[in-house]
Amino acid sequence: MASLISLQRSSNSIISSHFRPPITPHPPAQLSLGPSPSKPFCTCTIPDAHNPKVSRRRAGVSYPQSTGTRFDIRQKSRPDPSQSNEKSRPNEQRLENENDKDSLRRDSSNVDLMTLCGEGKVEDVVERMGQGVRADYSVFCALLDSCASSKSIEVGKRVHEFLKRSPFRSDVELNNKLIEMYCVCGSMRDARRVFDRMRERNMNSWHLIISGYAENGQGNYGLQLFDEMRELGLEPNGKTFLAVLAACASAEAAGEGLIHFESMKSKYGIVPGMEHYFGVIDVLGRSGHLNEAEEFIEKMPFKPTAQVWDALRNFARIHGDMELEERAWELMVSLDPSEAVAEKIPVPLRKKHSANMLEEKNKLSEYRCASPYKEEADEKLKGLNGQLREAGYVPDTRYVLHDIDQEAKEQALMYHSERLAIAYGLISTPARTTLRIIKNLRICGDCHNAIKIMSKIVGRELIVRDNKRFHHFKDGKCSCGDYW
Repeated sequence: MASLISLQRSSNSIISSHFRPPITPHPPAQLSLGPSPSKPFCTCTIPDAHNPKVSRRRAGVSYPQSTGTRFDIRQKSRPDPSQSNEKSRPNEQRLENENDKDSLRRDSSNVDLMTLCGEGKVEDVVERMGQGVRADYSVFCALLDSCASSKSIEVGKRVHEFLKRSPFRSDVELNNKLIEMYCVCGSMRDARRVFDRMRERNMNSWHLIISGYAENGQGNYGLQLFDEMRELGLEPNGKTFLAVLAACASAEAAGEGLIHFESMKSKYGIVPGMEHYFGVIDVLGRSGHLNEAEEFIEKMPFKPTAQVWDALRNFARIHGDMELEERAWELMVSLDPSEAVAEKIPVPLRKKHSANMLEEKNKLSEYRCASPYKEEADEKLKGLNGQLREAGYVPDTRYVLHDIDQEAKEQALMYHSERLAIAYGLISTPARTTLRIIKNLRICGDCHNAIKIMSKIVGRELIVRDNKRFHHFKDGKCSCGDYW
């Protein structure tokens, strides 16, 4: 329509300078509104000088009113150009004023949306967008960042739908934010769909999707993407190898991780930084190669820090190597004596209550151990517990630290908050729906084993995000490879 308006404004000059037909001036009342007896050469519409309603505004663009006067340009004389310009100048000024006012309105709407985003009222912003308020680039950025930080995947999907219908749907950075949002929310299927449909990608696109697979315990898919990236002729950089090492750690591919670490030096000429050495230690430690990890630390080209020995100490504790754990602790304390003081002096810690957030029907339901639960969820949990025992589940009461009898310990394990959240999700969502649980504490080993069996019994994917990592439970297996 912009081109149509441009043609209308230039119609006077077209008539006067190109065609120059003989036109005699007549009063407006004497102009012929009907069709000419002979077929006109061309016709156009001009604003009526006696009608003040010469334009209207629709969605920020001015359109000519249908009340303009049509006339045949094959008249007998040419109008006075000076008079024509004087009549059209106020109309053009009015059109410009309307457009200026509308641009201010659009800016005001965007400012309001940004204010709501800053206040954390993301759902209000999405609701206004559903009512027709247009969002600009900065609003989409703020919305996707907010959805990623709050892990609100359902709201993020609605923002994604609006982005598909916006002029920014092909923007690389916004699509990267979509990938990041889906990865943080644990939906790698949606993240991969966005990645595959991108017409243009940059290196950050590859880094986000590979790191997302690593964070969600699906490092093998990340390594496959790295192979595809090299087949396309893209040259990896230092950030690429950080993502690749994280994928190797997730997949417990120690040999492949060492190969990639050597190739970044020999093949690509990239000097490894401290973060890359940490990545290799993570690969070896996650895979259980503790002796190799210790040797690697001793051969590093710089002196190990206290954080390096602390990382090795944690891996030794996880894999039950008490001798290495003690040795790593002594080396860590020799570099940072404050660590020894911190462990010897008991610090009164604030008691944390276990809480879970179940995303259900576009809203979040919070569950705490001390909160009452619906009777239906309690009955569902009791039924699940019976099915678990039939499937071979044996409660591991080592994770109950209270001094109570065996039966009470098993009862306490059954009512852990993540199990209650899953039970309520099963009765409140359609069958086969994926359940997403956000836990503020680390999931215990007994619940990890129980939820693996649950996923096979109910035939659903159960995604649990604790304070360490994502756990995708499906068909009796977990994406972490039991590295809970």
